[in-house]
Amino acid sequence: MTFSLVVRDGGRFGIAASSSSPAVAARVVHLRPGTGAATSQNVTDPTLGPDLLDALAEHGDAERALAAVTGAARNEKTIAYRQLTVLGRSGPGFAYSGAQTLGTHASATADGAVAAGNMLSGAHIPRVLLDAYAAAEGELEERLVAAMKAALAAGGEEGPVYSAGLAVVADAGWRVTDLRVDWADDPLDRLGELVDVWLPQRDDYVRRGLDPASAPSYGVPGDE
Repeated sequence: MTFSLVVRDGGRFGIAASSSSPAVAARVVHLRPGTGAATSQNVTDPTLGPDLLDALAEHGDAERALAAVTGAARNEKTIAYRQLTVLGRSGPGFAYSGAQTLGTHASATADGAVAAGNMLSGAHIPRVLLDAYAAAEGELEERLVAAMKAALAAGGEEGPVYSAGLAVVADAGWRVTDLRVDWADDPLDRLGELVDVWLPQRDDYVRRGLDPASAPSYGVPGDE
């Protein structure tokens, strides 16, 4: 019921995800500045994302981190229901789809990227995500949205998509972008609109966090 894209862009990491379920990004998206990015989807266990990032923080090897989490004794009885992706500071992304992953499921990897999905209209969707992202232009957030829209146009999931979200971490130390559409008939279009509103202000909010004395005012009451 989910398809997602995880990318590395210089020192930044970004994830976009969509689903027929509500609030997909609240459960699926896991990012850590300077470390990497991961998703935990299908029959989702949100604790597996932080586990992947903890392993990455120790040694930086995405393939090794995935093997550690999928092979952990505590996950032995449930890992077959999970679909995971992970991407580190260098190299390609890696993906795991357990034997109980729902419907048509697939993944695709590239240097600096990994895509995966379940309950898909076809196994081609993850490759569409990677190719569309590589061909897109603009800010990282805009490229993520473009890739997700391309995947939806290519068939997306078997059923309708109702939620979508994206997040980006950079060297600021927090999610410099964190946008969600938790329930809508057209969540990717709505997400694109949010990106358009957010991007002109994104860097100013980073400045507010790092150097408030130099940060601009937005003219709201009490903030002139």
